This record gives sequence, C-alpha cells and structure tokens, in this order.
Amino acid sequence: MKKTRIDRKFAELSKQEKKGFVAYLSAGDPNLNDTIDIVLRLEDAGVDVVELGLPFSDPLADGRVNQEAATRALEAGSTFDGVMECVAKIRERSEIPMLFYAYMNPLLARGYESSISASAEAGVDGFLLLDLPLEEARPYRAALTNNALNAIQLVTPTTPDGRIDKIVKQANGFIYCVSREGVTGVQDSIAEGAGGLVQRIKDRTKLPVAMGFGIGTAEQARDAAKLADAVVVGSAIVNAFNDRPQTAEGRADAAAFVGEMVKAVKEI
Repeated sequence: MKKTRIDRKFAELSKQEKKGFVAYLSAGDPNLNDTIDIVLRLEDAGVDVVELGLPFSDPLADGRVNQEAATRALEAGSTFDGVMECVAKIRERSEIPMLFYAYMNPLLARGYESSISASAEAGVDGFLLLDLPLEEARPYRAALTNNALNAIQLVTPTTPDGRIDKIVKQANGFIYCVSREGVTGVQDSIAEGAGGLVQRIKDRTKLPVAMGFGIGTAEQARDAAKLADAVVVGSAIVNAFNDRPQTAEGRADAAAFVGEMVKAVKEI
C-alpha cells in the first residue's frame, strides 16, 4: 500500500526525533463550515494529525464532552456527504494528515464500501473504527487497504498480550494506546500503568504508538509524550473551541491553548 500522509508524517517526526500531536474534534461542531476554519487553525498551531469524529447519535466510547459535540454537529445539520465536502474543502487548502474516528453503524447504513471509497476520494487518510471487533475486521479492513487508507487500531489497558499481538498485525499508520479504562474525557493526571501499556505495544510492533484518553493540559501532554511517540488530545480541544466565543478572536484564543500543548510535546 502506498504511504499515506499519516505514514509520511510519522516518518518525518521519527527522522527529526520529535513527538507527534494528534488533535480530535467532531466534524460539524459547531457547523461544517467552521470545522474547516478550526482544522486550519489547528494546523497553524503545530498539530501534526487531525482526528475528525464522524457525528453519530450513539458514540459509546465517548464521554459527555464528545457526546455533546456530536449532538451539536447533528443538530447543525451535519451529514455524511456534508462531512465529505468539508474534508474536500480542507484539502483545497491543506495537506495535514486526517483520519476519521468513526462507529460502524453509520458506515454500514450508508453502505460500507461506498462510505470508505467516498472518504478516500474526499481526502482522508485513515480510519479508527471504534466498535469493529478484531474477529470481524478482515473484510472491513480490506476495504481500507483497497482504498489506500490506514487502519488505526486501539489497544486498551485490559487488552491481553496475545490479543495485542493480533491487533498490531492488522494495524498500520499508528497504534492508538487508550491510556485508561472508561470513556473519553479530561482527567487529572496520566493513568498509572500507561507507560507499561505503551511498552507492551512497542515490544510487539514497530508502528508509532499514540497515547490518548484523558489528556487535557500542557503538563499532561508533556508527560504522555515522554512515554509514547505521539499524544492525542480530544475533549480539552473540543471544550476550548466550544467554551470560547465563536468569533475570530475566540478561535485564536482556543488555538493558542492548543499551541501550548503542542509546544510542550515538541520540547521532549
């Protein structure tokens, strides 16, 4: 499979001996047009990869902040086709690596093969499919491979070593290390044992390992970057852009907040 923007970005970071920063936001929050502006501001703030949540009514892996973001996106009229158009417009102005954080239901409802093909055509680089079990993944992963998209895989604190072995063999792009049990949401500190989980993954693959779930401050981002190849921040970024005024000044302030976390990660 040809290298995606995600592959090239992590290769570049490795060569520079730098850690990566992945930013999550829900596509369509507060609306699709503003999502374009936010993604471009995140890129200007130094973000390496953008993880776009495909709005879904029942995001089971997400805590309150990201659930509410998905609800706002749906209420604003976000649709699958609208998100594809949003990504295509971003691609007219940016080559930042992007992946979809998605649940299977909306993809299957629309037609899985056509959903994946449309995503690739729009300009996305990969998928993180939250509720696709390893045992059922083969035909769905094939569609990603056929469209030259990365298949990002999750490893959690409760994943046994034998299962990690199987997961990493199905993955490419990077491995998403879920640092704690539970759903998404800002926490007070990095979970105890997160470093050990990263090492267990690294013992089994040469793919980059990105740590997420619960990271919300520059200090936490720095601590996570000491353990993993990249840091994923979601709820804190969603909050930053939602809590501030929906103006150029408010967006600039939110982007500056993200920039401080990016700076902390890059200093490692």
